[in-house]
Order: sequence, then C-alpha cells, then structure tokens
Amino acid sequence: MTEEINTQDTRNLMAIANQFAQLGKVTGVKAFGSGNINDTFLVTLDCSKEQHFVLQRINTQVFRQPQLIMQNMRTFTEHVHKRLQDIPLNRRWEVPRVLLTKDTQDHCKDADGSFWRAISFIEGSQSFDSIGDRSHAKEIGYALGMFHNLISDLPPEKLADTLEGFHITPLYLQHYQEVLAKTSVSKSTEVNYCLQFVSDRQVFAHILENAKSEGILPLRLMHGDPKINNVMFDTVTQQAVSVIDLDTVKPGLVHYDIGDCLRSGCNPAGEETENWESIYFDTDLCQEILQGYLAVAKAFLTENDYAYIYNAIRLITFELGLRFFADYLAGNVYFKVKHPEHNLARAIVQFKLTESIESQETQIRKIIQDMK
Repeated sequence: MTEEINTQDTRNLMAIANQFAQLGKVTGVKAFGSGNINDTFLVTLDCSKEQHFVLQRINTQVFRQPQLIMQNMRTFTEHVHKRLQDIPLNRRWEVPRVLLTKDTQDHCKDADGSFWRAISFIEGSQSFDSIGDRSHAKEIGYALGMFHNLISDLPPEKLADTLEGFHITPLYLQHYQEVLAKTSVSKSTEVNYCLQFVSDRQVFAHILENAKSEGILPLRLMHGDPKINNVMFDTVTQQAVSVIDLDTVKPGLVHYDIGDCLRSGCNPAGEETENWESIYFDTDLCQEILQGYLAVAKAFLTENDYAYIYNAIRLITFELGLRFFADYLAGNVYFKVKHPEHNLARAIVQFKLTESIESQETQIRKIIQDMK
C-alpha cells in the first residue's frame, strides 16, 4: 500500500506517533501493509536502538471493545516474553510488544475519538501470500506450533472473547438458514451446486463444537486467523520468526487454527481462482506443515486432539465456503467484493477444496497417524 498521505494527515499522524515514541523523535510516518480491517502505518524514529514501530487505528466497527483487545494482547505477550526469558529458544523468535504512551497507556484517542495503538516492528522480516518455496511449509507449521506452545500454559479464562461466535460453525449454519429462508434465490448451476453441498453436510457442522461441549476437546487459546501471510520470515535465514495480527487471539479450539492454516496453505490454486477444475488439497504440503507444527505441538496435544485434526481441516474449509455463500445470498454485506458473483465464486473454491479433502481422507488420516 503506497497511497500518499496529505500534509495535514501527516502532521496528525506524527503527533499521534510521538505520544508512543519513548525512545526517540518521530522522523516519518507512511502507510504500511495490506490489512483489510485496521489502518496501519510504519513509523520511523531517530533512534539507533529501535528504528521503527507500527502504528494502527483499530476498526471499532469490527472490534467493538478495543480496550479488551489491548488487555488480551498485553496479557499474552507478557506471558510469552516471560516464558522465552525462562527457557530461551535456540533460534530467533519474536513476539510483537505493545508500546505504551508517555503517560503509560496502551492506546490513545485523537480529536475524532479514533482508537490508536502502537506495536513493536519485527525488523528484517517479510511475509508471503502463498507457499512459493516448499521449505516454507514446514516453517509455517513450526510458527503456528510455537505460537500455540508458548501460550499453552496460559489459562484461557485470562483472555476476553473479543469476537463472540467467530469460528463457531453451527452459528454460521444457523445464519445461512435464516438468510436462505428470507431470500428468493435465482437458481443457476453454481447456486444449485452450493445449496446441495451445504444441505448434504449440515449434520457435520457440529462436530468440533460437540466435542468441545462433551469435554473431548479442551478449551485453549487460539490465534483465530493463522493465514500464511501472518507468519513473518527472517529475510536472511528464511526461517519463521513471528506470528502477527494478534487481534483475534481468544479462547477457543486450537483445531480451528490448525484447520485454517492447512486450508490456506495447501491450496496451490489460491482462494480467488475461477478455474474450479484446478483446485485440489495438496497432501505433500499438508505433511510438511503438520510436521513443522507437531515438532513443537507434541508437548501439549492429547490423543483426542489428534483424532479430530482431519475433521478440523474439512470443517474449517466448509465453514469458510458457507460464510461466502451466505454472504452472496445476503447481497454481499460482510466480505468486500469486486463483482456481484464474487462471493459465490469464492464459496465454490472452498467447496471444491472440501471435496478434495474428503476424497483424500484415508491419506490425510494416515499422515496424522504416522506423525504421532
């Protein structure tokens, strides 16, 4: 994102940034990253110790209680920093730090009432939108495993649920049924395919939530959005060094994270393709990512956790397709679209990917079994 910021805005941004600049003077602020939710800027300081930090305006339409997000972030980043001090790793691993204002607050508000926060910048790192280099697959798994491992001893009740209902598949199914009941659907081959697809899998939507309520799967802390572009790689060693975008960290099932990481990582055709015949779930990438993940996650996973990994991969892919399709039927109100059929096309990608996962169930379960 390289859009120009006008002079007045720059002055305002510099003033806000200066409130967080404990170590030096702000010399520049520029738009940064391509996130869909918050406005993000990179701040430059005249300080040899810390040359940059990240400044963000939190989207309070999505996150209604930004104070809770900051509280969560401080709780778990402080927990992880302490763990890393007690048991240092033998490789680079960084956790973004929450930076405080000069009057020791974790946020500030501007004249418009906008909510601003600052986070430390992971120097010498980069992220990728897809797995171009197969060696990255194992590192992506390692990153998610390390993230889960470092917070596995933090009681989930210490963190607030900042997005209630997020990743609860039965609730998305209920929403879909409500939309369907009040929409006159114009039928087409694609729409009929999606209607039938969802109808055939309704019972399956409850599989993880049932396991949670029956105490088979424990409530833990999860990242909530472990897409591969939230993993930062060291620009020199090409090893994973951090997991970012921590606003959705909350109590939940680690299975939603595992499933989402594999869903986004093992689809070489990408989420926006319209060549539906080319969509498949790459089990080689799945094996690499899981190998990296389990190398670190073995420390806290139970026998039951392993039993539900395949279901998680299938479910989260189905869930995203369901959300896209429901949004298409509702008139594209949640996800940004480039054309009216965009969410329908996105839904079909996820449903085709789900079919590919289902057709390889035996092989995927064997991969999981062999790694235990």
